[in-house]
Amino acid sequence: MSRIISGAAGGVRLASVPGDNTRPTTDRVKESLFSKLESYDIIRGARVLDAFGGSGALGCEALSRGAASVTLLDTYPKAVAVIRKNVAAVEKAMGRTGTGSSGATGSAARVQQSQALTYVKSASGPWDLVFVDPPYAMPNEQVSELLEALTPKLAEGAVVVVERSSRDAEPVWGEGLYCFSTRQHGETALYYVEPDEVEEQAGDEFGNESGEDAEELAA
Repeated sequence: MSRIISGAAGGVRLASVPGDNTRPTTDRVKESLFSKLESYDIIRGARVLDAFGGSGALGCEALSRGAASVTLLDTYPKAVAVIRKNVAAVEKAMGRTGTGSSGATGSAARVQQSQALTYVKSASGPWDLVFVDPPYAMPNEQVSELLEALTPKLAEGAVVVVERSSRDAEPVWGEGLYCFSTRQHGETALYYVEPDEVEEQAGDEFGNESGEDAEELAA
């Protein structure tokens, strides 16, 4: 069973989705991911999209750490039910009055049963932080299609975190996106991506991490 690592709901245990239709991000990977995002000071006040919610662990962690709003998506009915349960538990620990099930009054979370691409095409955004954690079986071409639809709906300075199998090739980012950092955790590869209008600032803003990442991946 996963848990909220830090923030106002730190320590809250999260329910898991029954069966093997989802692939939860491990607490070890989640802790590394959020530590990196915290170093960028991007979570507090962020408008967050968790495009492949699963149990909702990533979106709930962002909510606990001060995100202004979190939208969590999944197509699997059992996953949607678990996300709603976990959001409610997190918001209860935070003293919120809403249930988080559908953007109720007092809730900063919205849970919706929807395909990520369908939702992104119809939504207006903008988002400051997006988690793209699809099933490893999803072809990179479909991931790239989602990212293409997502790009014009990102806020200035937004970060997209893409989680893929480390065995697979890096996705094609396409026009408008720039991958500024990569981390490998065993079977998991995390790609940190931003709108490329700030590409020229990336070396200064993020400490010129490319050499650091290459060294880590080679280790």
